[in-house]
Amino acid sequence: MSELQHGPLEDRHRELGASFAEFGGWLMPVSYAGTVAEHNATRSTVGLFDVSHLGKATVAGPGAAAFVNSTLTNDLGRIGPGKAQYTLCCNESGGVIDDLIAYYVADDEIFLVPNAANTAAVVAALGEAAPAGISVTDEHRSRAVLAVQGPRSTEVLAGLGLPTEMDYMAFADASYAGVPVRVCRSGYTGEHGYELLPEWESTAVVFDALAAAVAQAGGELAGLGARDTLRTEMGYPLHGHELSLAISPLQARCGWAIGWKKPAFFGREALQAEKAAGPARLLRGLRATGRGVLRAELAVLDGDRQVGITTSGTFSPTLKAGIALALIDADAGIDDGAQLTVDVRGRPVECEVVQPPFVTAKTR
Repeated sequence: MSELQHGPLEDRHRELGASFAEFGGWLMPVSYAGTVAEHNATRSTVGLFDVSHLGKATVAGPGAAAFVNSTLTNDLGRIGPGKAQYTLCCNESGGVIDDLIAYYVADDEIFLVPNAANTAAVVAALGEAAPAGISVTDEHRSRAVLAVQGPRSTEVLAGLGLPTEMDYMAFADASYAGVPVRVCRSGYTGEHGYELLPEWESTAVVFDALAAAVAQAGGELAGLGARDTLRTEMGYPLHGHELSLAISPLQARCGWAIGWKKPAFFGREALQAEKAAGPARLLRGLRATGRGVLRAELAVLDGDRQVGITTSGTFSPTLKAGIALALIDADAGIDDGAQLTVDVRGRPVECEVVQPPFVTAKTR
């Protein structure tokens, strides 16, 4: 097993009383005041997350944007410089190597933020396909990633003189106390919020200022535990759960992130064939109507017949009920509102099939 990687703020998190766990090969803060408190603070006021384990890579050179557009699924032609886009890197079988955010810096520079554990695979896939003159560079420790999420997130950033007046999925390069910071109107919680990418070595300067402003606004520091409950309430996919080499974008209902009219991207032929035939299974939401907490990799039953398997599950602090995402067989005849059961260690938990998100998104 490879040695755990460490972020730029680990000592700060220890001083602040964080509990830690391994995630994507990195030792990261899971919680401070408790996952439920951090979740509720993000929904009601503001939460500050350190997600610096996320990967960073740069594709640079003449025609970099056009090259990336010929590899990743979404259509960069829909955006331009100063905008970011959710997209996927697939293999030729249509499996998902990773889902990531592409920052369109310029026609000759695309900045990518993949998932931590998949950064090397994304860089390798793009590097192997890159023509002469285009470089694909792993820059994992070039920038940290801090997420400020919640109704008072704009107030927090504005108080520090950072840019806030931008459209959803737009970004701006700025600085705080001399530290370069890229600020994007994005996030993984379903709340109005921002993701800040400061220079790695100077992250503590930005984090300390944000932490003080978040506390002043009545918010909380938040760990990966709350990040997971928040994203599950929104039905957002997590690679390794709702997306993987064995779970295609179509099965995960991420077809909206595919530029079907583009002439080329990794996995195009396989995904077109799957689209024409219809995916064999589809991601659905389950809300527990009986008592029990749902988890990943549990059998989903329609009577005595297994019709699917959960991919993620948790207790929803907002709904005060168990929720899950599950891959359900497309030919099982299961509609929204259907009553199913999930086998939780031999005990059936009654659930209703619902269409995510489980709570209303407020990103825009």
